[in-house]
Amino acid sequence: MLTKNAFNGNGIHMDHSQAEVEEKLNSSEFLRLFELDLPPVDREAIALSTINILNAVGEDVNREGLLNTPKRVAKMYDELLSGYRTDPVKLINGAIFDVEYDDMVIVKDIEFNSLCEHHMLPFIGHAHVAYIPNQKVIGLSKIPRIVDMFANRLQVQERMTRQIAEFLAEVLHARGVAVVVEGKHMCSMMRGVEKHDSSMTTSAMLGEFRMNNVTRGEFLSHLNRNANHGF
Repeated sequence: MLTKNAFNGNGIHMDHSQAEVEEKLNSSEFLRLFELDLPPVDREAIALSTINILNAVGEDVNREGLLNTPKRVAKMYDELLSGYRTDPVKLINGAIFDVEYDDMVIVKDIEFNSLCEHHMLPFIGHAHVAYIPNQKVIGLSKIPRIVDMFANRLQVQERMTRQIAEFLAEVLHARGVAVVVEGKHMCSMMRGVEKHDSSMTTSAMLGEFRMNNVTRGEFLSHLNRNANHGF
């Protein structure tokens, strides 16, 4: 597993060239590790399954409002689960730059939408991502796209949080990576306990964020300052 060797004994990544990064992104091991090697969505099969579901709940699949629903559902799942088929090389697009900067970089309040794998109902929220560079930084727009890549699949919030952190650890070679995700889950709001105001927070801390309480505390204090998550 690539992430087991992401940091050395001091929690600091060894530096690599851009060519090595792209070689890693293209490797079958990397694609398999981050579930980026799934086949194309079978829209026809999804449409047929949707017809079966509509019939099973007693609906008339031939009524006007449902005539194109199976095709729309198939297209929807192709879009909502596109994270399995993202090309990581195209996503990064060479936007890793050599910069003499070693303080914390934080991107807050990244909106995401995902599907819970247990009931295939949405969960939505915000992700907050930080890293401490090791002579390299990543283009600002890439971090929200990385969040989207892992959100656009069948997920549990705990795994999604960890995947975002481990992906950044692999491609950026930072001294530390931290991810906090806050989500509201429709499976608990619409069914089951039906608690509309409940939310869930998960975190993943790698490198200096895991080993250094001061660094971790600084990151968390930034999240608590002027928080505006817009739930």
